[in-house]
Amino acid sequence: MKNFTDEQDEIVLEGGGEDRSAEEFCPPEVELSRREFLAASGVLAAGVAAWLPRMAEAQAKAQAATTTPVMAAIAITINGKMHSLQVDTRTSLLDLLRENLDLTGSKKGCDHGQCGACTVLMNGRRVNSCLTLAVAASGAEITTIEGLGTPEKLGPAQRAFLEHDGFQCGYCTPGQICSATAMVEEAKRGDLSLVSWESGKSRHPTLTDAEIKERMAGNICRCGAYPNIVAAVRQLAGGAA
Repeated sequence: MKNFTDEQDEIVLEGGGEDRSAEEFCPPEVELSRREFLAASGVLAAGVAAWLPRMAEAQAKAQAATTTPVMAAIAITINGKMHSLQVDTRTSLLDLLRENLDLTGSKKGCDHGQCGACTVLMNGRRVNSCLTLAVAASGAEITTIEGLGTPEKLGPAQRAFLEHDGFQCGYCTPGQICSATAMVEEAKRGDLSLVSWESGKSRHPTLTDAEIKERMAGNICRCGAYPNIVAAVRQLAGGAA
């Protein structure tokens, strides 16, 4: 047990201990001469000077590691034609199509997989090509808007969009058409949507307007041509009401 006497500012240790002044517990003041201060400063400065080049070298190596491309060989079939390419492993499928192969029908909208303008078909399924690495598509069969038809011979989805005026500015249209093409095939396979579950039709549901809207929700039309897009998809699906 310790008793502290404020008046005498002493610490009394019971059990025969000696009284000691509180001043004894204060750390001694450190006094440096000008010469000692300069010497200590010099040592510190030398240490920093020796460390900075190493830090700069480490930063340069880290930056080089992130900017130096790592190339990979891929073989990919696009619109029925095989391509053997050397690509940067960071290249997206969208950039490969547009920048390397000059297939500019697929559009770069948000570049975050949120608008659907870049939609293409990979092995028959729709994917956002801006989020798909080209190396991940190696060995796959890719179909773009250019592979669905030609100006002289339009594909069924292209013809339906044209007949129903399912576009305005047209920027999102290639993605809409690719998505609609795959979506109709998904419905034929019996794939379900949230509307299917909510309506209780869990076996080959009819492509109603509600079904079409839900299944095409990943493709945004900023011009608001949705009624005509739904009508085009309805025709593509075989006239479902």
